[in-house]
Amino acid sequence: MPQPKEGRKELIIAHVALGSNVTSSSGSPKITLQEVKTAVSCDSVDVVAESRFYQSPAFPANSGPDYVNAAITVATSLSAEALLAHLHDVEARFDRVREVRWAARTLDLDLLDYAGLVCPDADTVTHWAQLPLDRQLKDTPEQLILPHPRIQDRAFVLIPLADIVPNWVHPITSQTLQSLLSALPQAEKDAICPLN
Repeated sequence: MPQPKEGRKELIIAHVALGSNVTSSSGSPKITLQEVKTAVSCDSVDVVAESRFYQSPAFPANSGPDYVNAAITVATSLSAEALLAHLHDVEARFDRVREVRWAARTLDLDLLDYAGLVCPDADTVTHWAQLPLDRQLKDTPEQLILPHPRIQDRAFVLIPLADIVPNWVHPITSQTLQSLLSALPQAEKDAICPLN
């Protein structure tokens, strides 16, 4: 597990989206997400808040079984790049295989926001945010993009995030989470259902 080598670093607050729609070696998607909090936690990452679980239609539509989605907030001494690498290691422990874009998956952990960092720059984030859907299927960035370029487009990300950071503000557009949610189609939001 990643651990900082030097003395105590200042902790950074980051937000992570969780999703699963295929059984992992741990069990059902819901069980998998229940175990993620422990799997993500280590000496340099502490889960400090977690949303409820939600059932969401697969994206793109009809591409697989419904997802279980959630969000967590972590306090970390890791850099954004090291945190992303840690999240990818956790995905691998839950049998995640990256072969087909947006395929069904045992676990998906997306780094949404890292203390408001814009990485590598606003123009690059905007380019990826505005990429047409057909290009999103083929093109993937070769570097870390923050905030997540499609955070504003996905009710299945924003609704769980609203459970834990309702006052979050997009670091580029300065839109509040609530205004981003308000801009999405009502039918898309209505399709996201809390799980008991």
